[in-house]
Amino acid sequence: MVTYQDFLRAKDRTDFVKQTIDKHKSSSLYQTALLADEYDRRENRTIKLFQKVLRNLQGKIVPDIWGSNFKMPSNFFTRFIVQENQYLLGNGVTWKEESTKKTLGMKFDTQLQKLGRKALSGGVSFGFWNSDHLEVFSVLEFAPLYDEEDGALKAGIRWWQIDPNKPLRATLYELDGYTDYIWDDKHTNGDILHDKTPYKLHYVETPADGRMFTEGENYPTFPIVPLWGNSKHQSELVGLREQIDCYDLIKSGYANNVDEGSIIYWLLQNAGGMGDIDLEQFVTKMKTLHAATVEDGVKAESHNLEAPYQSREALLTRLRADLYETAMALDTKNIADGAVTATQIKAAYEPLNSKTDEYEYCVLDFLASIMELAGVKDTPTFTRSVIVNSQEEVQVVISAANYLSEDYVTKKILTLLGDGDEADNILKEMSANELDRGGNLDEEE
Repeated sequence: MVTYQDFLRAKDRTDFVKQTIDKHKSSSLYQTALLADEYDRRENRTIKLFQKVLRNLQGKIVPDIWGSNFKMPSNFFTRFIVQENQYLLGNGVTWKEESTKKTLGMKFDTQLQKLGRKALSGGVSFGFWNSDHLEVFSVLEFAPLYDEEDGALKAGIRWWQIDPNKPLRATLYELDGYTDYIWDDKHTNGDILHDKTPYKLHYVETPADGRMFTEGENYPTFPIVPLWGNSKHQSELVGLREQIDCYDLIKSGYANNVDEGSIIYWLLQNAGGMGDIDLEQFVTKMKTLHAATVEDGVKAESHNLEAPYQSREALLTRLRADLYETAMALDTKNIADGAVTATQIKAAYEPLNSKTDEYEYCVLDFLASIMELAGVKDTPTFTRSVIVNSQEEVQVVISAANYLSEDYVTKKILTLLGDGDEADNILKEMSANELDRGGNLDEEE
C-alpha cells in the first residue's frame, strides 16, 4: 500500500504518480471493486466464464459444442445496493436552513446518490468539493494516499484513459493544490501538463484585458473526502458472490436442460461388433446431422431420461431467500404476495433498517467533512421511503381523530394516500368552504 509518507519521500513526482496508479490497480481493494462493478453491470464473472465440457475417449476434457450453454447472470447485487442506497438517499438530504441547498448546489443530492452507490459497490468512493459543487470519484479511478500516523486522507491521484492506445491523464491532488500529468507518444516517460494550481481561483474583470486571474487559495483541509459503504470498509459483494454464482449456475443449468428437452441416449441392438469409436461417431452424427446409418440387422432406439427439476426449484427458492437474508435486504415479493398488516411490514423492514442505520453513520461522517469545506453549519436528516398498509394506517388515524386537530388528521391521511403535497391547498379550500357556509347561514337568518 502506497502512503502519504511515501509520496513525501518521492524524488520524482511524475514517476511516483505512474507507479502509484499501477500499484493501486494491483491492490485487493481495486480488484474487489472491479469484480463488484462487473456484477453491478450484470456481467457476473463466474457465469460469464463458465463453459460446459465433455470427456472424450482419450480421457481429455473438451468443450461441449453440442449442448445448450445458456449463461444467465442475475441482478441480485444491483438490486441490493440500489435498494439500500435509495432507501436512505432517494428523497435527498433534508436541511434545517434553506440556504444550505443553495450553497451545496442544485445537483448535490444527485451526486450524493452516485457517490453512495459507488461506495456500496466498491467499498469506498471519494467526494471532491470543488469550490461550489461536489464531484464523484470511484475507487476504480482514484488512488488514495493515507497518512501513516493518523490514517487521514492527505493526497490522492485520479487518472483516466479511454483506451490502452490513448494518452493516460492523471491529476495529483495535494493539500496545497493539484497538478496535471500526461503520458502519450510524445511523453513516454510522463510530463507535467499543468503546473500546480490552487483549488480556489479568484478573477477580476478589467475593460482592457477582460477576465484576469489575480490570486488563489486552498482549503483548510484536504478537499477530497472518502465515503465508506459500511463499517467493515469492504464491498457489499463480499460474502454474497458465492451465493450469487451458485444461483446463476443452477438457473442456467436448469435452462439448458429445458432447452434440450431431456437427456437422450441410444440403445443399439445387434451391434456387438461396434467399438467405442464407432459408438462415438454414431452419437456425433445424430447430434450434428440428426441421421446416421447402421449395419444390416442393427436396430437403433432412442430413450429419454427426464432431468429432475423439483430439487432445482427448491434450491433456487432457498438460495433466493438466503441471499436476501445475507444481504439484509427487503424482499418485496413477500409483501406483494398477500395482505399483510402494518406490523408485518415493519418487521420485514427491520433487517434493512439495521443495515441502513450503519450506512447512515458513514454518510453523516462524510457530510460533516463536506460541510466544513463548504462553510456550512446545519444538521442533515433523511426521509426513508417505506411501504405501508394505507387502509390500516388511515383507519388508525381516523380512530384517533377526536384527540387530534382537524388539520393534522387531514394532512396525515393525505400523506398516507400519496397526496401530501396537496395538503396545504386542500386545507385552504376546506377553510374557504367553511367561510362560505357560515356566510350563507348568516344570510338565511
